[in-house]
Amino acid sequence: MADVTKAEKFTYRDAVAEGIAREMRRDPSVVCLGEDIGAAEGVFKTTVGLFKEFGPGRVWDTPISEQAIVGAAMGAAMTGMRPVAEIMFSDFLACCWDYLANEIPKARYMTGGQVTVPLVVRTANGGGLGFGAQHSQAVENWAFTVPGLKIVAPSTPADVVGLMSAAIRSDDPVVFFEHKALLAGSGPRPPEGHLIELGQAAVAREGTDVTVVALASTVPLSLKAADQLAGEGISVEVIDLRCLIPLDMRTVLRSLERTSRLVVVEENPYQGGWGGTVVSVVADEGFELLDAPIKRVAGANVPLPFADSLEAEVIPTVDKVTEAIRRLSAY
Repeated sequence: MADVTKAEKFTYRDAVAEGIAREMRRDPSVVCLGEDIGAAEGVFKTTVGLFKEFGPGRVWDTPISEQAIVGAAMGAAMTGMRPVAEIMFSDFLACCWDYLANEIPKARYMTGGQVTVPLVVRTANGGGLGFGAQHSQAVENWAFTVPGLKIVAPSTPADVVGLMSAAIRSDDPVVFFEHKALLAGSGPRPPEGHLIELGQAAVAREGTDVTVVALASTVPLSLKAADQLAGEGISVEVIDLRCLIPLDMRTVLRSLERTSRLVVVEENPYQGGWGGTVVSVVADEGFELLDAPIKRVAGANVPLPFADSLEAEVIPTVDKVTEAIRRLSAY
């Protein structure tokens, strides 16, 4: 496949389908299952072209049952397939939580490695689009509490493709969070064979004054804040974690060696958010690198409102990130 041209638009949602398709072409054991992913090509249009190319034998439309989808994926994975299961909204992971938290991540351990469960559970995550309290949550912190799961949350189309390939090839189960607010965003199409190792963070922007650690939708927020603050003489380094498990704290600590100040920006609620773990590791392993208190910008501990103006009060925004960085740089 040729590299992207200036005239070509390669969106985040395109990248989801492309990432899956590349692995389906490479490995005949890869199959997809979920609600309306076949002829309808997905409610978010993230499976466009898969049913046409691979047919009903490898792209399975399922009933509206999260338990059935994830249970079938677990059985398929245990018997030699590499299923990619879609849960339409990440909020509905709660409907199949026993499989995801209590069965899938423990099978390899409890069988002494005799049985692996190499599956990917894809799901649309996060707010910013006014979908209301039951369809807008950022729930990566739910999966973060479960030993045995890998957790991926890309911020760019190229990362979607590279991380999707790595996730499907993993012999451990992976929860792959696709942020709804990023689906229409676009970027370069990566070359064939593009692969990003799970647990490898990226320096999205280099800086010298403050380190900002972000994930998925909070990466572009943080980059916009960094652009604004550059005009005030504040140099911001933005770290895109890409994954929560494995968690690349080495890149974070290396950045703090240069900046000595840390802001963590996460969309999930502050209470129990993954940022608390990042902060804890920094305090434990990099306390002497710090010249100022650590700041967290996170979602509020309330159900997400439907109204746009109220939702913006609850989740991180560019203004909130900018203000946190500005205060910290002046400490």
